Amino acid sequence: MQKLSAFTRVAVATSLLSVLAAQPAWAWGRDGHMMINRLAAQYLPSDVPAFLRNGNALDTMEYLGPEPDRWKGRNEKELSDTQSPDHFFDYEEALYAATPCAEGTPNCIAGYSFPKERYDFLRALAAAQPKHPDVVLKENVGLQPWQVEEVWQRLKTDLREYRKLVAANKDTAPVQTVILFEAGWLGHYVGDGSQPLHTTIQYNGWTGPNPNGYTTDHKIHSLFESLYVSANIKPADVAPLVAATQPKPIDDEWTSYLNYLRHTNSFVEKTYQIEKTGGFTDAGTPEAKTFAEERLAAGAIELRDLIYSAWVHSADPVEEYHGPQ
Repeated sequence: MQKLSAFTRVAVATSLLSVLAAQPAWAWGRDGHMMINRLAAQYLPSDVPAFLRNGNALDTMEYLGPEPDRWKGRNEKELSDTQSPDHFFDYEEALYAATPCAEGTPNCIAGYSFPKERYDFLRALAAAQPKHPDVVLKENVGLQPWQVEEVWQRLKTDLREYRKLVAANKDTAPVQTVILFEAGWLGHYVGDGSQPLHTTIQYNGWTGPNPNGYTTDHKIHSLFESLYVSANIKPADVAPLVAATQPKPIDDEWTSYLNYLRHTNSFVEKTYQIEKTGGFTDAGTPEAKTFAEERLAAGAIELRDLIYSAWVHSADPVEEYHGPQ
């Protein structure tokens, strides 16, 4: 199966949405991403520093929700091309570069493990390519979990720096600015990861065998995440789902996040089933509303817990870096 390049994906999505509505082609739409980020910050636990939970934090996080989608403009083609794969992860094709593993072993998800470093994964894709000549195994498979891991590590690093400055009774305002940006930046990709069509080769119209007659039009992606969500889902609808869960620190953020993506991927066919019944058209159906609310809440919960984990693990002892030895 021949796939579109990462840049072509963006161009197609933009073109389609300009026909459907005069709003940007953003995953979850502007409203969905802002909702996820704000709710994640709103429901952080009280032992996280106040600057991550106050009104300024909520407003900043909300604004930054769509930020990486603002980098998709055609006038910045190099930036758009390079960062577009960070928004998705085609789980079915990524498995070609995974290594079989025994359940219960570290970094094992449903019998497979992925290399934790981005370039190791790309090398694994290249090594798998000769065995799968019908598939293009490059960065167009998506690099989403690696982007999340790298931004999360940045956040943890700067939270560690915040702790040091507090202990030394020094000004923390500059590092607070950096931390809020990183938390908001992280939120965009974590939010993308709760949208089933960001985890699959079936990202915008069913391809290959289609016995259930799912739509093949290139409209379902923006119809669900942008038009339907913006018209029908409000923060007050999602907030109770986030509030009902207890924040928890994550010890193995890499494996946990891959499990999160795998869980999201399990809803791909349900997304198409809902679309087939008209669930995302206009006011849609109660099933569509419940589904969209649950997926948005899942993004906010995962983001909240990743931010909390970065704070908790920023206190872990580390070996100081003193430059090349």
